[in-house]
Amino acid sequence: MALITPPVGLNLYVVQGARRSGRLGEVMIGAVPYVLVMAAMVALLVAVPDVALFLPNLE
Repeated sequence: MALITPPVGLNLYVVQGARRSGRLGEVMIGAVPYVLVMAAMVALLVAVPDVALFLPNLE
């Protein structure tokens, strides 16, 4: 998540360099849905840790 969130979001600068047009703000807005999904997944894993521990607990 750190690679696509400002101010250091390295991947944002890579995408902006590949676009060669437009503003960096547009790239940041495009990354918002991915940040929200990742934050929701982190919240789910904190609330229900058994989601991540399901397979290791099958033994």
